[in-house]
Formats: sequence, structure tokens, C-alpha cells
Amino acid sequence: MTDVVILGAGIAGITAAYFAHKNGLRATIFERENRAGGLLDNFTIEGFRFDNAVHLSFASEREVREIFDQTPYITHPADSRCFDNGIWLKHPVQNNLFNLPVETRVKLLKGFIDRPEIQVKNYEDWLVHQYGKEIAEKYPLPYTEKYWTIPAAQLNTSWIGNRMRRAELTEVLHGAITSETPNTYYVKEMRYPKLGGYRAFVEPMISKLKIELGHKVVAIDLENRKVFFDTGACKAFTHLVSSLPLPVLTELIVDAPDFLKHAGNELLWTSIDLISIGIRGKNKIKDLWAYIYDNDIMAARFHSPSLKSPDNCPDGFSSIQFEIYSSRLKPQRHSTQELVENCKYGLKKMHICDPEDICLMHHKKIEFGNVVFNHGMEEHREVIRSYLKTKNVIPIGRFGEWDYLWSNQAFMSGKKAIDSIT
Repeated sequence: MTDVVILGAGIAGITAAYFAHKNGLRATIFERENRAGGLLDNFTIEGFRFDNAVHLSFASEREVREIFDQTPYITHPADSRCFDNGIWLKHPVQNNLFNLPVETRVKLLKGFIDRPEIQVKNYEDWLVHQYGKEIAEKYPLPYTEKYWTIPAAQLNTSWIGNRMRRAELTEVLHGAITSETPNTYYVKEMRYPKLGGYRAFVEPMISKLKIELGHKVVAIDLENRKVFFDTGACKAFTHLVSSLPLPVLTELIVDAPDFLKHAGNELLWTSIDLISIGIRGKNKIKDLWAYIYDNDIMAARFHSPSLKSPDNCPDGFSSIQFEIYSSRLKPQRHSTQELVENCKYGLKKMHICDPEDICLMHHKKIEFGNVVFNHGMEEHREVIRSYLKTKNVIPIGRFGEWDYLWSNQAFMSGKKAIDSIT
């Protein structure tokens, strides 16, 4: 019997396996794909490397930096912009209204000054309270439906933390009368590996582990402490550490009670259609990533892999990756070709490149992109967490914990799981 069986070789699972071995535990990590990395992995098409959506590091935890800093990296300022119907604005938009027409700025400023004092019951209330009705309706409310796939009124506010800039009158006024505004992002710099894509940050751990690849879990018998795989293999364990998405995990548990399956079925997440694009010529984009407010462009945002590191594309070329979000409440009904054509349209509308400059377009679907914090989510999540605790199963990572975790937080999630065992 193995001391610890770890399901999933994303960053949380990799970290758990790394620290398990470091602490002298017999641990085995199983991954359904044929390569480790999970969301942090990447893929290469015709000499262009693309991550699985945008990834940048701003980790501050000592344990994370001790691993990540073994990999040579490039440091970037945390600059991003927003595209609004032909106008580029610095992020966050409420602090950078200067490029808008005067009449629009006046309207948005008046709405901000007159923002109501209301009892915040949902994310829409929070936005209106923070920014005023006019700014909220022009920017974050429609963007919410592009990124989270549901109206802001259906989201709670527990996920916000420092992810959304809280508005201050002096900053908003300053940004409305000049383009010379400071970067108010919650971190000042981003780090990215010089070589190998974002996955390179976790390679120092991967290189020390034996990972059983190509093993998809088909059943988990918690009473007899065994995991069964599609390869026919069966592994007995003392401790089970799982980064599998909770809706998947609850379906795999043998004789799972109905209340557990119901809780798993109630959880909501987004999927991502990635449209990765190779472009002839050097980057015209100067920011690492950008948010898109236009309704006629399906993507919520894009980033530039070639700007993050020149190693991500051939010499003399550049690259862009669009992210288009969907969920079971807003399913993706467009064909791959329609998604591709819409991204071509977006490139032209945003003056990033002309169609004849495009040399590569590639589509990839990421089934689990992000956890959606709709109302009632925490209650359903707690039902599952409480049950797993009674069975000595430790959930880890973004989808195991079912939380909005960045890569450094997912790293710490894996480490804490092993700390709780030892």
C-alpha cells in the first residue's frame, strides 16, 4: 500500500508529490494526460509555443520562490490595457478615462460621484456601489457576462479580494484629465521563464518525480482505500490527495450518497476556447494582456506569448492568444471556424494585424477554466469538503479546493496537504 496517492499532475499535485517525497513518504502521482503540468502546461504548433491561457507569476511566498527562482526568468511591468469600441484605455478603466470623449467622461464621473449607498447583496450591487451605475453599466457589468458567463447579480462577492481595484475619487478624477496615471495593479511586476513557457517554473519539481502518466481515474473506493484506472491498474492508499475537479470527483466515488452527487452537480465552472495565433512581424502590442469590452468580439481577453518571452515564437514573428469563455449556463454554440473568424475580425478591429499577416490559427478547448462563485456555491462546496474530510481525502488546487487560486496559491495548497499528513 502507498502512503499517499495523488490524483492530477497540475501544479498542486506536483507540489504535493514533491514535498511528500521530500518528507520521506511513499507517494505516487497519477495523471490522465501524457504530460505533467495541467493548466500550467503548454503546446507547440509550427514553432510557436502557447500556454494553456495566460500565466504570469507574482508569487511572494518563500516556498514558491525557492522553486520558481531556479528557472531563469524575465521580469515585466504589470501593464495591461482595455479595448472599448475603437479606444484603448489603460487598466483599470475607471482610473483611466482620459481617452474617452468629454461628454462620456463627464457622464461617467457624475455617476461615480453620485454612486449610491446600498446594501451589497451581490456582485452587481458591489460594482454599482464602488463605481456608480454609469461606469458599472459601461464596463464591468457587460464584461462579467463575457468572462464569468452569467450576470453579475448571480455572483457573490467572496472571490473579489484584491482582484478588483476599489475606486478612489482622486484617482478617478486624475485619470479623467490626463493620460499620465500610475499603475495601480495589485502587483508591480510579473515574472515569466526565459525558456520553456510557464511550465518551466515547475520543471525543477517535475524532474525529481516519477509520474504515472496516461492514467485516468474511473472509480474511487473510499471504504477499501483503492483507486481504479482506465489502464486496468488499481492502487491502494493510506492517504488520498486529489486535485480532480469536485464535480468529477463526486461522480467517481463508489456508492457516493445522493446528497454528495447533488452538491457536485450544482457547482458551476467556465470552459475556455483558446484561439492561438501566429503573426508575421514583430509585436505591435506593448502590453502583456488586454481586456476586450466589445460585444461583437467574442473573446473576453487576450495575451501575447511572444511578448512574455521571445522564446515562444520563431524570430521575426509574434503571437496572440484569445480566450473565449462558456459554461453550461452559457454553452459554446459556435463552431471552431466561427470562433477563428471572429478572432480574425477582432485582430483587424483592434489594429493588431491584417488578415494577410496571420500565418497560424489554432483552436484548443480547456474544459475547466475557472470556478464560478454563483450564489449558493460555498454551501455546496462545503457539503463536499465535509464529506471528504470524514473519508480522509484531501482536496487540493483550484478545482480540488474549488476556489479562485493563482498558481502560487495552488502550489501552497499542495504543500499544505502534505504538511497536514506529516
